[in-house]
Amino acid sequence: MSKWTQQDMPDLTGKVIIVTGANSGLGFESTKELAKHGAAVVMAVRNMEKGEKARADILKEIPNAKLDLMKLDNADLSSVHAFAAAFKERYGRLDILLNNAGLMAIPRQETADGFEMQFGVNHLAHFALTGLLLDMLTRTPGARVHSVSSSAAFNAQINFDDLMGEEEYSRWGAYGQSKLANAMFATELNRRLKAAGYDTIANSSHPGFVMGNLQTNSLEQSGAPFMERVLYGLGETIVGQDISMGVLPQLYASTAPDAKGGVFYGPKTFRVRGYPAEQPCNDALNNPALLKRLWDVSEELTGVTFDQLD
Repeated sequence: MSKWTQQDMPDLTGKVIIVTGANSGLGFESTKELAKHGAAVVMAVRNMEKGEKARADILKEIPNAKLDLMKLDNADLSSVHAFAAAFKERYGRLDILLNNAGLMAIPRQETADGFEMQFGVNHLAHFALTGLLLDMLTRTPGARVHSVSSSAAFNAQINFDDLMGEEEYSRWGAYGQSKLANAMFATELNRRLKAAGYDTIANSSHPGFVMGNLQTNSLEQSGAPFMERVLYGLGETIVGQDISMGVLPQLYASTAPDAKGGVFYGPKTFRVRGYPAEQPCNDALNNPALLKRLWDVSEELTGVTFDQLD
């Protein structure tokens, strides 16, 4: 694992993989590499026009890529339900669910269901999607659920008293909370899968410092202050890494035969760049009471329950 790259990925022929947010950034890079290694990749995207362009771009580079475009809007639970139902009609297995789609540090908005947008899109939609597809995952031998988190999770906390930021909202605080929720969900899901006797595993990762579409969107939507833009520029120049490196932790965790469940992966050099490695994330991942509390509130908010794992 010391210098694991895309070239070390196993043959994925015959495997079916869902990538949420597959049309740009880390999702696009993941889709391309997974398809290159033989997988049938379902590109779950909000904007079908952008999805079609992304699919066409990959097919130019990999003419034999097996790509299926399906609509999924993480800001609307009815879309999550519709996607899961459509996927089950079309496929008989699910080897990897790559929960990748996300928003970063945007002004406060709400989803169609009234959730704070970042918590709703980044965590609750993926929680619901995983629950709705759990039966397919658990009957597919060696399946995996991977959640893409962020270094913003390192010092974040879940504000259960104001989960939706209605009383006080910080765009970075809300982002960190949603990314911590991703890692906590992966940790608790893996524990429950193991306790129930399934060979399905769940893990999470962060990409390090990669200047991509998330950062650009954040700056555009928030009208970020001058200093934030300057810091982004300096960070990209000094410690930033190319997206082909930033995607490695999620590809390793999703596909490598020796990747483990319940583990958080990230770039090993100062935790901002380099090859993937196991890393600590946040003390909350070692707190069973907090993990259970987030799980319970997520079930309550989404209405999706993991009955197989109770």
